[in-house]
Amino acid sequence: MKHWKIVILDGARTNPGDLSWAPIEALGALRVYPNTAPEELIEHIGENEIVVLDKPDITREILEACPKLRLITLFATGFNNIDIEAAKERGVPVCNAPGYSSFAVSQLAAALLLEITTQTAKHDAAVHAGAWTDNSYFCQVAPGLMEIAGKTVGIIGYGGIGQAFGRIMKAMGAELLVYSRRRRPELEDARTRYVPLDELYARSDIISLHCPVNADSRGMIDAAALAKMKDGAILINTSRGALIVEEDVAAALRSGKLRALGQDAFAVEPIRPDNPLLAAPNTYLTPHIGWAPHETRARLIDLVAANIRAFQAGKPQNVVNP
Repeated sequence: MKHWKIVILDGARTNPGDLSWAPIEALGALRVYPNTAPEELIEHIGENEIVVLDKPDITREILEACPKLRLITLFATGFNNIDIEAAKERGVPVCNAPGYSSFAVSQLAAALLLEITTQTAKHDAAVHAGAWTDNSYFCQVAPGLMEIAGKTVGIIGYGGIGQAFGRIMKAMGAELLVYSRRRRPELEDARTRYVPLDELYARSDIISLHCPVNADSRGMIDAAALAKMKDGAILINTSRGALIVEEDVAAALRSGKLRALGQDAFAVEPIRPDNPLLAAPNTYLTPHIGWAPHETRARLIDLVAANIRAFQAGKPQNVVNP
């Protein structure tokens, strides 16, 4: 049996020390780097045949400098950091990790929406500060709470995560409008309907983004799209920061066109101090944690190990550059 050389270039992202690398260690001689700077890529890849990574950019120049490389497999679903055409030209499959985070990301999207509509953190802080202790009534009713039941939720992108979020919304009594490049009639029912994007904008009380970034979707939520939305709509983005034009969304929040924004991913990460969303009202921002639960990252390691095993068996899976 061939003894494969495997390297993980930025292991601290997926496993900061709370998980085991055993599923991948069982498949070859494994070297794990916590992080790899751009100038270290060629050295860290070196003679390794299988490269596992999340964020480093693998360019044509890197591929040409590492002739022993046979497989690239990602701790991610997205693969825009890899020159997949250059890899294909060299016969190097690039494999991603689809579906591993559907539960976690849809859970976070729902959590952001629930925080906007129920404001548990604000009320918890008020209770701890004594606001309820000093109240003469059995409860302290505050403005701004909202039921999801009976609302129309627009979901842009209806893959695994979008569908999982849709199930949560329907369980809470919402009606779904869906926009996707591919229509799947079998997913429609009395409370789920595919519609054109402009109709989704116009009719949705809540809009949640679950699509990849590409030439068509980059910056799709701009001033023109926002103008088509209901006044007071809620926007949720747990997908990619580049789907929105941050300045336009911030302006919509300031004007009240948008009631609130819940967002987990940003165009530049870590978020910059001058990001306009930081100063905008009614923003609920998290530091790209949708994929981060312990169970989700363990599933990701198992999926990457399965990608490697499939390649070693001569039947690569989840290949994005066939």
